Amino acid sequence: MKQPKIVGISGNARRPSKTRALVCAVAERISQKHGFAVDIFDLVDLGPSVEPTREEASKETTRVLEAIEGADALIIGTPVYKGAYAGLLKHLFDLIDPSALKDRPVLLTAVGGGQRHSLIIEHHLRPLFGFFEALTIPTGIYASEGDFTNGTITDPALSDRIDHAVNQLGAILIHEVFRTA
Repeated sequence: MKQPKIVGISGNARRPSKTRALVCAVAERISQKHGFAVDIFDLVDLGPSVEPTREEASKETTRVLEAIEGADALIIGTPVYKGAYAGLLKHLFDLIDPSALKDRPVLLTAVGGGQRHSLIIEHHLRPLFGFFEALTIPTGIYASEGDFTNGTITDPALSDRIDHAVNQLGAILIHEVFRTA
């Protein structure tokens, strides 16, 4: 059976990062439950900005873009800045070919300071990936400051939500693996 290639993108601007912790928790859970490996990339590793065009992209940015475009599924995480996703994350996806993510399963996550930003997934991230005609997983995962203790997820409701979203992604990927086998 073919192992799906899953790529996680953490839109964090610094380390340590709750966004990275959330993306890693989702990746660990998908690995534990379904045996799928996940390659995770942090935007902080691309520097303070992403090049303005794909032709000007550094080797590292090109490597991340190619990983995104070549993945069977994506886990996207962003911190919430002023009620929206990270601008650098948006710019990275501006460099992706508009047809590259068509029908690609995408699990959406976000971390904000409190519950007032919890609709970022529905109002900002789903429309972004809708443009790409990606298949966003129905359950989005939003976490806030109180869901973490020392950078680790400790809220049981959030943990249950991660399990639910991971099961949805796993079902899609398993179906795709068997359909193409």
